[in-house]
Order: sequence, then C-alpha cells, then structure tokens
Amino acid sequence: MDPNDEGKMERAKKFLGLSQDESEAVSRLAVPERQAGEGKSFYDTFALAGNRVARVEPGLIVCNFKVPPRLTDRTGKLASGAIANLVDVAGISVDFVEGLPMNVSVDMSISHLSTAKLDDELEIISKRLGQRGGCTGALVLVRNKATGEIIAEGRLSMFRTQASSKL
Repeated sequence: MDPNDEGKMERAKKFLGLSQDESEAVSRLAVPERQAGEGKSFYDTFALAGNRVARVEPGLIVCNFKVPPRLTDRTGKLASGAIANLVDVAGISVDFVEGLPMNVSVDMSISHLSTAKLDDELEIISKRLGQRGGCTGALVLVRNKATGEIIAEGRLSMFRTQASSKL
C-alpha cells in the first residue's frame, strides 16, 4: 500500500466520522420500545414529520415540506438520503389503497438537479403514471415552493402482491 493512501484514508475517516459532541448527542437519545403497529415509529417521527398533504386526487398527491435541521447534511443542505426517502414515500403513497398491502419499490431512479437549504419550503408532487397487474409506475417531483426550482425528479416502479389467503 502506498504510504500516501494511509493519510488519505485517515482524512476520509475523520471527515465521515462523528465529532465528540455529535457522538455524545446520539448516545443521549432515548428510543423507547414499541410494539409493531402501535403509534408512530421512530422512522415516522424522524424522517416524515412535517410532511403535510396539500391536495389529493386519484393518481395525484401534492405535499408541502419545510426542510428541518434533522435532515440536513454538514453543509446545511437537505441530505440526498432524505430526498430519496421523500421520493420513495410520495411515490408509494400515490397508489395507497386502504385494506390492501402497501406497494414495495422495486426500482427507483432519482435525478438530483439542485439543493434545498434548511427551512426551504418544498412542494412534492407525486403522479401515478400507470398500472399493469401488480406493477405501478410513478413520477415524483420535488421543487422549491418559493422559487419553483426543481430539486429532484424521481421515477419509481412498484409492486404490490395480490392479497390472498391460503387458510
């Protein structure tokens, strides 16, 4: 191994690692135990809190979302993983039918076109493109509500198993 590679590796570890303060803050988090299906999960509270539904029509959902500090990266911008999560949830939600199993994303492609900063108000538009059998396609657009700038565009392919009982 090249001796310069070790220095690069150490710098990368330092950049990606948590600071002492960040590590202590994480260790103080209290995550209570909960039974499945009982109230909101940590995921719902952490990743989805603040996502507000503005409009619902057959095959279309429009949501508003203000970028919170918990979903920003070290540069103060909405983390790309948070964008992927919002695209996935919006895409799946456009084809939600109460009483049927949830869709499962089997393929997702996201074009990150711009960035969103802390406290930016985003509009998330999810549109069902079509359905054949258990497969559904959706397009999700994430844009800055104030400027109209497109932050990301996602395309999803989803699958829902046919609900059947073998009893």
